Amino acid sequence: MPLVIIEVMPKPEILDPQGKAITASLARKGHEGIAGVRMGKRFEIELDEQPTEAKLAELRTIAEDMLANSVIEDVVDVRVAEHGESWDAR
Repeated sequence: MPLVIIEVMPKPEILDPQGKAITASLARKGHEGIAGVRMGKRFEIELDEQPTEAKLAELRTIAEDMLANSVIEDVVDVRVAEHGESWDAR
């Protein structure tokens, strides 16, 4: 069954305290060269049939209406997963 991946990230102007905490933790553990981290959300949706452009557009609408908080987040990607990309490596 096809898998669609939806990624949601905080809007660029929104502070990301979790990302800042991760960045600071990485520095404390000696990891150099990491200027910043932004933390988002990833959703995996399994479909009963092959996705069409219309189905992907519908999923983008669902993501914008239900999965992202439009005040502080953007839907940055809606795509069909590559084989073995996720959901227990299928």
